[in-house]
Amino acid sequence: MLETLKPQPADALLALIKLHNADPRPTKIDLGVGVYRTGAGDTPVFGAIKAAERLLLETQDSKAYLGPEGDMGFVHALIPHVFGADFNRARVEGMQAPGGTGAVRLAIEVAARAGAKRIIMGTPSWPNHAQIVAAVGLELKTFKHMTAEGTADLEALRAALADAAPGDVVLLHGCCHNPTGVDYTPAQWDEIAPMVAASGVLPLIDLAYQGLGDGMEADAYGLRQVLAAVPEALVAYSCDKNFGLYRDRVGAFYVVTDNAEALAIAMANGATIARASWSMPPDHGAAAVRLILGDAALTAQWSQELFAMRARMAEVRERLAAAQQIGPINMAPLGAQKGLFSMLPLSAEQIMALRERHGVYMAGSGRVNIAGLTTGNIETFIAALADVAG
Repeated sequence: MLETLKPQPADALLALIKLHNADPRPTKIDLGVGVYRTGAGDTPVFGAIKAAERLLLETQDSKAYLGPEGDMGFVHALIPHVFGADFNRARVEGMQAPGGTGAVRLAIEVAARAGAKRIIMGTPSWPNHAQIVAAVGLELKTFKHMTAEGTADLEALRAALADAAPGDVVLLHGCCHNPTGVDYTPAQWDEIAPMVAASGVLPLIDLAYQGLGDGMEADAYGLRQVLAAVPEALVAYSCDKNFGLYRDRVGAFYVVTDNAEALAIAMANGATIARASWSMPPDHGAAAVRLILGDAALTAQWSQELFAMRARMAEVRERLAAAQQIGPINMAPLGAQKGLFSMLPLSAEQIMALRERHGVYMAGSGRVNIAGLTTGNIETFIAALADVAG
């Protein structure tokens, strides 16, 4: 039977990691893997996480199952940070998921059970979005996310929503767009919220990088504007980036409605899907987040560490933007973009030349991880880019 399976293409990012690891050049630069790195090139464990883990070691008295909903203390502790301190708590409920990926999968499966037929999504987007939509069996309708000038294309979203039909879901990145780094401005979110409400679509907001753009409150602005305008929405959330918990897979799925019965039914469906998918989510990272958010001193420590991450990425963007023009590439827009990622308009041949001639490893789409650039290699990268783009 197994011989009937069809070969699958290798994951491009995993293949890139192997190529980088095998490269013996000491000057090689990894801009492919989407994790934060310090100026020294490390991906450390937050001090606040270490402190929370020590508390867990001392106080956790059981490893028994928590149920498919996971650590509800963690889920509820996030709510004021995501939705705002004054958000109507009766409108929202959630459950833990294995990373932001698990949260997106839950959201799309719940939407499908509710009758969704099509996901409307700006492109380029995180590649796994399209893969999950296909795996669930929904249609994907795309629109252009970014203009030629490197800003968010509000008119393309407006046209997509005008063409929406009953049963459509619009997937929006809450902040720090992956892979472009191009976010909607607050003024654009002010327009988007009533547009989404008027269209009648179900919004699904993927908030995977809160705090890495302009701060926790500012990065939630768009989500909160949309939720204030619509009767119902789905939210997929990740703590993998803003708490540095990548391998612990810490995410949450939320449902927002104005109907208590519908909210309870949606969560029951989410729990059923989770039970059949991963049964119980991993607890360790979520428990650490719960302890941090429940302790004022640990919350302050985490906030300071998150600020340092954000400041470092802003410095890298400022240096790249200062290069102004590298061949035909206008570097200035990178300074206004947010989060870990940006895209460079490079051909496949130029990306290969960067790899072969300079040991610079980046995705074939032109996506670069800004945090992969450090004080020690950023000038090398700019020179390499000039060599292949000139």
